[in-house]
Amino acid sequence: MTARRYALVTGASSGIGAAMARLLAGEGFEVGLVARRADRLESLALELRGAGGVADVFVADLSQPMAAEAVADQVAAAGRGVDVLVNNAGVTVTKGFAGAALAEQHGFLELTIATPVALTHRLLPHMLAQGWGRIINISSIAALSSGARGNTLYPAGKSFLLKFSQSLNAETKAHGVFVTAVLPGFVATEFQEANGIPMDRGARSFAQTAEQVACEAWARNQKGHELVVPGIPPKLAAWLMRALPEPWMRSLTRRAAEKYYVGE
Repeated sequence: MTARRYALVTGASSGIGAAMARLLAGEGFEVGLVARRADRLESLALELRGAGGVADVFVADLSQPMAAEAVADQVAAAGRGVDVLVNNAGVTVTKGFAGAALAEQHGFLELTIATPVALTHRLLPHMLAQGWGRIINISSIAALSSGARGNTLYPAGKSFLLKFSQSLNAETKAHGVFVTAVLPGFVATEFQEANGIPMDRGARSFAQTAEQVACEAWARNQKGHELVVPGIPPKLAAWLMRALPEPWMRSLTRRAAEKYYVGE
């Protein structure tokens, strides 16, 4: 009997991460679930096992230094070779830069940049050796925007994920490893509420579900697409953000972002 392929999903306790885990389990993958909330992970693991799947739970706070390396060690100790990596775990710092503790900023950078880099570096050799692998990095449409007040590191961090994905895909695609940056717009998850970000009626009307994002991300990753903007309204917004002169786009971005600024 041929062993099933294995997928590791970070930020799997809710939202896009949970949707990706369910989708991949439905595709026949054994799944490793990574997040801080053990109860949520155990509940999802039970759900997947009840549907005939295989699910492992790795509880970790990936905003802490070396946490990603520790997870990679646990995955290896469990005898797992990761074939699909979904770097989804994310957060933001809503306060103005000067008003937020440096430790909070370091946590954001660790989660958004250091963790995807560390996990990819550890898990990529297995994919290259077998000539097949998939890496999906959940970025944001903010990666295409100019910076604005509040969430100061967010556009920069998400831009890093986009460029990292593009560069890595250029290196690995010919070897059977497809790398995709996914740039969602507003998604109906706990992220906004958990981070104190208000969503007005207009934003909610264009919001996608986590399942819609996961489905388009996976389908297009399988075709080798290195940049995915899920949904029609975000696609139109992304086109405008890349087509407009930067000063125009900066003015529009800052005006739109102003209503989400929570102050110092």
